[in-house]
Amino acid sequence: MKKWLGWILIGSLILGCTLLPAVAGMESMYIIPDSDSRLLTYQELWEYKYDTLLYAFNEIYARHGYKFETGSRCYNWFMQMPWYSPNMNESSSDHHTTYAQVTTLEQKNVDLIKEVRAEMRAMNTTNPKGKGLPTPPDTQVDKPRGFSYVQLKAGQKLPVYAAPSTRAYRANSGKAMCSTNGAVYAMGWDNGWMLMLYEASSAGQYRVGYVDGSAIKGTLPALDQLVWDGSVCEVLTATTLTDDPALTGKSLTRLAAGTRVTYLTSMFNSTEWDYIETIVEGKTARGFVPHGTLSITETDVDEFEEGNG
Repeated sequence: MKKWLGWILIGSLILGCTLLPAVAGMESMYIIPDSDSRLLTYQELWEYKYDTLLYAFNEIYARHGYKFETGSRCYNWFMQMPWYSPNMNESSSDHHTTYAQVTTLEQKNVDLIKEVRAEMRAMNTTNPKGKGLPTPPDTQVDKPRGFSYVQLKAGQKLPVYAAPSTRAYRANSGKAMCSTNGAVYAMGWDNGWMLMLYEASSAGQYRVGYVDGSAIKGTLPALDQLVWDGSVCEVLTATTLTDDPALTGKSLTRLAAGTRVTYLTSMFNSTEWDYIETIVEGKTARGFVPHGTLSITETDVDEFEEGNG
């Protein structure tokens, strides 16, 4: 009997040692791992960046399966987390199931986080020295999260534009083209245009752009309609606009400080990018700039976030 107890004890210790790193790894994928089990404090929340707190209070809703709008920054952040499972039975405008599951303690934490964010806005600070977001899970290709592989009919060469219009800027000297013989990843539809990521003909480069759905032969992918932020803001420090945040960061244009742009959303791979709309060579274009190069948006001032419960 003692021998069996010994083996059970040893087995328990081994199992515990095996599970501890896994649990620790899972906790590292949360911004505030225990925001569902204890009351947060005003002082500790001031240790985080303004933007980080946006995801922190939405993390509380995400634990309960809150379904974020496709393409929104919270959608892009939480879809990469292995613990997140959106409630597919509710629409992005009806979250009664989610809100019914949020505890009184959790709601108090949401309210306090929003209160601290409001104070930061009143002080016109992003709390830049505060804690940022945790490191996202690794992937083989450093493509932005939220893009999923789609099966398109082979043998097609589709024109790709930097915004959803045939009058928009087109990379590669106006010749950007996607071959459906290669891997194509898509995020969703923008008024009949598919936002997609593909490997460009030049080896080692990926591009994010738009393909007109009416030009695609065969069955169209079943994707959600994309929802953008749409706030007008300014570039704080001169930066490069790219349509390849996955590998090369190749420049579409250089944006000077003070340039007015439209903020659409934020996307994530091994870093954080802001996806914006601007003008390149006299034409509308969308692309990525490093997060932190834009001013606080009017949307932030109005507290337009997904989890407003």
